[in-house]
Amino acid sequence: MFGHTACLQLSQMFLATIFFHVSEYILAMAFHGRANVTLSSLLISKSYIIAMMSSLLEYVVEIVWFPGLKEYWWVSNLGLVMVVIGEIIRKMAIITAGRAFTHLIKIYHEDHHSLITHGVYRFFRHPGYCGFFIWAVGTQIMLCNPISTVGFAVVVWRFFHQRIPYEEFFLRQFFGSQYEEYARRTPSGVPFVK
Repeated sequence: MFGHTACLQLSQMFLATIFFHVSEYILAMAFHGRANVTLSSLLISKSYIIAMMSSLLEYVVEIVWFPGLKEYWWVSNLGLVMVVIGEIIRKMAIITAGRAFTHLIKIYHEDHHSLITHGVYRFFRHPGYCGFFIWAVGTQIMLCNPISTVGFAVVVWRFFHQRIPYEEFFLRQFFGSQYEEYARRTPSGVPFVK
């Protein structure tokens, strides 16, 4: 049942997930100090655990009932490439923004908080969200999970579709016309989210 392909796909999934969360936590500590970082910086919520467990359940059911579905190596490799690209974009966003990057939306302007428009922010207003979207969908393509691929894409997209306008409300208050101009010329980074 769990041959070479399954072991490879599952090990890539576990390594990608562990790297993502541990590096998020380490970068949060590096920019905000150990005293200002909690376990929430691992970005693991009850909903996230349910989604990941559902994707693993789909994987096991499909490998038992439809093992040929998991043998599309080119699909799995495409997912792996998406995971790497999504990870790079997200980590570039965090490193470029430095202390301005937080896991929680800031509703009060802080002195060190400046509008970041260079680096990866030249291409996307929300490269961290863009990277996570690519990463999350890529994990499911890497597992050749058709149901979870669609499910992750829809759920993550809906989350950002709601979060981006809320965050941008405060960014417009903090940076005014400077942010308006930036938003006019730079896409959000999440498909179909203006």
